[in-house]
Amino acid sequence: MLGHTHALSGLAVGAATLPWAPVHGPVAQGAWVAAVGGFAMLPDLDHQGSTVSDMWGPVTDVPAGGIGAISGGHRWGTHDAVLAPLAFGALAVLASNAFWSSLLVLALAIGLALHALNFVIPGRAETTILGNLVLSWGGAWLLLAHMPSPGWLPFAVAAGVLTHILGDALTTAGVPVPILWLARRARIAISPLRTGTTLEKAVLVPAFGIAAFFFAYANTGLHTAVDPIVDRLLSSG
Repeated sequence: MLGHTHALSGLAVGAATLPWAPVHGPVAQGAWVAAVGGFAMLPDLDHQGSTVSDMWGPVTDVPAGGIGAISGGHRWGTHDAVLAPLAFGALAVLASNAFWSSLLVLALAIGLALHALNFVIPGRAETTILGNLVLSWGGAWLLLAHMPSPGWLPFAVAAGVLTHILGDALTTAGVPVPILWLARRARIAISPLRTGTTLEKAVLVPAFGIAAFFFAYANTGLHTAVDPIVDRLLSSG
């Protein structure tokens, strides 16, 4: 699937899972949704030269080459529905207990989400290396400064990664058969959907966007702010 489809589906899953997410308060809830949305792009950091790996220049492109080599190339290990959440989640466990490592992981998630959703964000700052660095690290810093230590990061990583894998499983290229592909490379493709088709752009993208807003409205305090405004508008009309 396209990057913005992955990010929007991740945001929708993040908002939908808020009732069960180990987060409390509006800041942590916002961080959870943003993290799942960003981490829904994480599996594509498995090859150099991609739009995602170029996000922070060599800082993301060089590790992407290593990740690709270890995982067997694009759409293999990082798209394994069992191994990928465990591997990325384990790294997040190591990062979640310290401020600076948590800052890095959360900034990566925000940067990925911003980069993928640039088509609905005014300007181009989020697609430049410096602009994305400033926005993602600044956003992560603000979030961490106003909420407890994010011990939930591994869960957000796993949710985002699984969302990405399920999305790619719907395309013709498919995803690897979990674990068994290590012995014999084989893929699973659930549907004949092709990446970048009108169906994805005109149906799935708006659907995920609407779902993200609906679940955010239903599962956060957003409705307490919006409902009175709507009531006043209806009564005045």
